[in-house]
Amino acid sequence: MTDREAALIAAAKPFWDAEAEITRRFFAGPPSRDDYIHYLRSAVYKELNPAIGYGPTDGYANGLHMEFCDIVERFRGLDAEIDRRDMLASLKMMTEEFEHYVVLAEVLEFVLGRRLAPEDAQQLPEDVTLNEMRRRYVESGDPCLVAAMGLTEGGGASTFREASRLSGGKLEQRLAAAMKLIHDDEKDHYEDAAADAARAVRSDNDLERMKRAIREVSIQRVRMRNEQFRFQMSEEEIEALIAANPL
Repeated sequence: MTDREAALIAAAKPFWDAEAEITRRFFAGPPSRDDYIHYLRSAVYKELNPAIGYGPTDGYANGLHMEFCDIVERFRGLDAEIDRRDMLASLKMMTEEFEHYVVLAEVLEFVLGRRLAPEDAQQLPEDVTLNEMRRRYVESGDPCLVAAMGLTEGGGASTFREASRLSGGKLEQRLAAAMKLIHDDEKDHYEDAAADAARAVRSDNDLERMKRAIREVSIQRVRMRNEQFRFQMSEEEIEALIAANPL
C-alpha cells in the first residue's frame, strides 16, 4: 500500500470504526422484531440501488434494473468501444450486488413471515442525504472527487463483518450467513478503491480535496448507519467523533 492509499483510507477509517460500533450496539440490544424489520427494509433497498450517486431511476424498477439494462445495451459495442474485460467486471459486480439483495431479502421474508412486496424496500432519510452528497461529487466534473467516491462505498465492510459474527436463534443464524457472504465479497473492495483513487492524485492539493470529500461522506455514512440501527449513537457522540478526527 502506498502512502497516498494509506492517507485516503485513514480519512475514512475512524468513521468506519464508528459504523462497526453502531452495529455491535444494535445486535447487543437485543433488537426487537420491529428493529430487524426496520434495518432489513433499508438494507434491501440499498442492495437494490448499489451504485454511487444515483439520481432518479424513472422508467426502471430500481438501480439494479437500470444497471443491467445499461450492460445489455453496451453489448452493442463489445470489442469495439467496449472492452470485454470491462464488461465482464461490470457483470460480475452487478451479479454480486443482486446476490446480496437475494440473501437479505430472504432474511426479511423470514422475519415478516411472508413474501416480499416491492414496497417493502424502503430508503431512509439519512440515506437520501448520503446519496445526494455522493451525486454532487460524482457530477462535479473533478476526476479526483469522482475517484474518491469509490472509497466511500460499504464503510470498509465493517457492518457486514460485525453482523457476520452473530449467533443465537434461527434469525441470527440466517442473518449471519447472509452477512458473511456479503463480507467475503466486499472485504477487500476498499483497498482496490484506495488504489484506484490514489492513481488520480497528481498533487498535494488533489490529495487534500479527496481526503476532505471522503471525510464528509464518511461522516454522513455514520448518520445513515445510525438511523438504520435505531440511533445507537447519540448526536453528542457523533459530534465528539467528528471533533476527534479533523482533516
